Amino acid sequence: METLEGLLAEHEFFRGLNADDITLFTECASNVRFEAGEYVFREGQPADQFYAVRNGRVALEVYVPGRGGVTIQTVGPGDVLGWSWLLPPYRWQFDARAVEQTRALSFDGKCIRNKCETDPRLGYELMKRLAHVFTQRLEATRLQLLDVYGRRS
Repeated sequence: METLEGLLAEHEFFRGLNADDITLFTECASNVRFEAGEYVFREGQPADQFYAVRNGRVALEVYVPGRGGVTIQTVGPGDVLGWSWLLPPYRWQFDARAVEQTRALSFDGKCIRNKCETDPRLGYELMKRLAHVFTQRLEATRLQLLDVYGRRS
């Protein structure tokens, strides 16, 4: 049987953390599953968790009047999902919907914030990893915009 510690240590986002840090994150973690079509979270709802996707895919969607939910990005195995739990007002900015059955590790945002306040070194390590995710997502968005607006010629 796989342990949360083992699953966390194998996940790309947490790879390379020392055993003590893995233990700290594990204390705030649980295993979750979402069926295809199920919402992980909805825009405007309280953001109190983040997710490390183990398998499956989740679409990040924004509501567009007259069109409904429009997928702006899809995340999959090895990705993390959600950072609205990190900064006030702790509300989701998008919808996240499982495209297929998805298994993930769920992390209690308040628990993680408290651990980072207590251990600034841990907080800095988390922020470095999240900054890398932010950079990747911004670059993907930039490429999408170039693709969309580059077709206007």
